[in-house]
Amino acid sequence: MAKPPAEVRFPGDKNRRRKLRVRGIKQASREIQKRLEKTLDLLLDDPEAFMPEIIGDLGKVSFFGSKDPMAMTLKEVGIVSSKRNDVRWLKKRMSKRSGGDVSRSLAGSLAAASEEDLSTVSVFKSEVYGNASYLKRGSGRPGHLVGIQNFNHPKLRLLVWDDHAKAGQYFFSWEGGFVFTGFEPNPPPEWVSWTLDNTSVDLQGEDCKWSTGLDEETVRSDSITKEGWLRLKFLDGTKVGLSQSALAKTDEPMARSIAVSMMPPNKLGEVCEATWMWRPEGWPEEDTLPQEGQERLDEILQTWLKMSLEDGALTRACRTSILNSISHGYVVGTNWFSPDDREGFLNHMSGTNDERRSLACILDGLTGGIHVRSDGVVLDVEEKVVRLEDSSCHPVLVSLWPDYGMSILESIFGVTGDDAKAIHDRQSKRKQGFGAFLRELNDSLSTAKKLDRLPWNSSDLPSPLSFADQLVRKAADEGLASTVSMARKGKGLDSSMGWAWLVVHDKTESDSWRFDEESRDKGGDWVPALRALWDAAISLLVEDDMESVSDYVSSMEWLAEVSGSGPLSRSKQ
Repeated sequence: MAKPPAEVRFPGDKNRRRKLRVRGIKQASREIQKRLEKTLDLLLDDPEAFMPEIIGDLGKVSFFGSKDPMAMTLKEVGIVSSKRNDVRWLKKRMSKRSGGDVSRSLAGSLAAASEEDLSTVSVFKSEVYGNASYLKRGSGRPGHLVGIQNFNHPKLRLLVWDDHAKAGQYFFSWEGGFVFTGFEPNPPPEWVSWTLDNTSVDLQGEDCKWSTGLDEETVRSDSITKEGWLRLKFLDGTKVGLSQSALAKTDEPMARSIAVSMMPPNKLGEVCEATWMWRPEGWPEEDTLPQEGQERLDEILQTWLKMSLEDGALTRACRTSILNSISHGYVVGTNWFSPDDREGFLNHMSGTNDERRSLACILDGLTGGIHVRSDGVVLDVEEKVVRLEDSSCHPVLVSLWPDYGMSILESIFGVTGDDAKAIHDRQSKRKQGFGAFLRELNDSLSTAKKLDRLPWNSSDLPSPLSFADQLVRKAADEGLASTVSMARKGKGLDSSMGWAWLVVHDKTESDSWRFDEESRDKGGDWVPALRALWDAAISLLVEDDMESVSDYVSSMEWLAEVSGSGPLSRSKQ
């Protein structure tokens, strides 16, 4: 009979079997073993050592049970306690599905106390309560086992009572005390004091406490500050003031650092009242804030107390709830201006006078309210209010330009039709800084209006007079330097006029080779008349001497005569 094939082994198989680990289980250090052994010995001596002090009312327990979870637990714990030395009974009870989970976990813990080998432990991990080692025995829940086996820990021992908390009962734990207050949240002053001394924010004071950025007088008197602050008022009368800067630097959420010492932790709002001490700059002290804003503010504070809102986001959320509820006047940033103080509102906006004029033009065209968010979104609102989250004109105008740019161009600059549309579209794409854009637009339109003073349109003049007029216009609009290249590129008679232009402005030194001898000869003869034309243009366009129009006409006629251009068409004047 053939032998069975030999078992195949690979190097390292023996070590691999030794290193096999069950997830969530580890070898306990000697220190952990000693701690667990000590705690279990204490528990074996007094199985009810993990229980809180009962200072709340308890319901009665009858044959049919009780509606009070703590009353039922006390009865069951008493039964397990009486069997603490009966290991066989404890092992049955710790795996039994019936009965309360607290008594089941207590049975498992007492059974573990009878064991000599405590080297293998389970690991409990919680973002809120931290990590802890415990002995997993029976079918008790990890949190309950951890809480019973760490009953000297002021926070971990609360884990035993999560079901009771869900039923509406309250527990408060601190270094030196642990109480059950029944269905009424009634924390002892010792708990309040200890908890506030161990929060994530450093506090000063005794019955009145305050963080950095505040002082005792501000908190005691409930004074409003420009930045705003959070007031917490506990049932025992302790008042706490938290500044915006203190809340922005917490390593652990402030509400959680308090609530982790009570059960249920999401009912912190039952033991302290939160109030945001702030009003917009400019809001009258004698006026109450809008009811809608107060209601929204209360919702935000309750969300924070339930540990569902980060400390760093609280300030902005509180301010926004108030600012967005204001239904009249002007709201800009964290400031408020009455409906009669439009000038104060506009002066508060940072920007140029042209930007403020443009913003005022938009306000004139509004039929209702408007809200411009910092992300550029524009919202129409029913109330007659203007809300701008940015206090700088530029981002506000960028947001409003698509809808209101055409009215700005028409009302302020008098530009309409295709010209206005071209300018509007160009700025919508470029999003140039509005200060520079409006200044350049103002300058270009001003130059265009001045050029309208010239007696002829260039297209109405014969060559080379039309070329001379074009050179004058370009020099007035863009500067003399911009005309040099244009003068070089003239053809025929325009070339002679170009040479004359360069001579008038002493620009011929490096350009004579570009012009033939005939062009230079003709152009040289036209220089006096062209110089007179330019001098008249300077007086008319730069010096605003309207009487120079006649000088410009006579100079153009002189240039027409010397250039042989013939009689001129009638001027616009």
